[in-house]
Amino acid sequence: MRILLAEDEPELATWLSRALEQTGVLADWVANGRDVLPSLANRRYDALVLDLGLPGMDGRQVLTALRARGDVIPVLVLTARDSLMERVGSLNEGADDFLSKPFDLSELEARLQALLRRASGSVRPRQHCGPLVYDPTSKGFTLHGQPLTLTPREHALLRVLIHHMGEPLSKTEILDRVVSDERDVHPEAIEVMMYRLRKRLVRSGVRVTTLRGLGYVLEPET
Repeated sequence: MRILLAEDEPELATWLSRALEQTGVLADWVANGRDVLPSLANRRYDALVLDLGLPGMDGRQVLTALRARGDVIPVLVLTARDSLMERVGSLNEGADDFLSKPFDLSELEARLQALLRRASGSVRPRQHCGPLVYDPTSKGFTLHGQPLTLTPREHALLRVLIHHMGEPLSKTEILDRVVSDERDVHPEAIEVMMYRLRKRLVRSGVRVTTLRGLGYVLEPET
């Protein structure tokens, strides 16, 4: 998962970005509200974590502009303004969830996962592709009921693929979600990672298919 974090407190943003990366969530950070919409236009994100007290353009203005242009990205409002009026106002303007500061990291992660499940139309906590199952609670994969041993990169790659099961992803889109800072990583590195992952899945009942011109897609073998 890759999110955009809009937060004007540098220490909080830095800590949160690092902590989320340990859970498999990659975060890009902007500190000014005017940078949110251009950032969302330039890169595909799974969710937006939005502070209300942003300089330049406050969070509620950002939210209103975002929904006015038809963007349906899941939005979690993160703010110190813990009042009923603030909650109701944010939800009415298009927020999907609301979390008050201070907060627990595990609750933030759980709320983000819930937003993604709702956005994909799935209410099941586990994700399935044939005999392959991903459990977001344990953050582990099983194959035919047995734990699947993967390297950290293979795990991140397979998690991205199963989350977007049936949806082709390009090398760049995968790289965005697997590597925290891709400036020194070439998209062709995905081919090496994909080769290693495919070896793990040989004759397993699930495969990664390359769709020419579209990207990679995870699907059960027929």
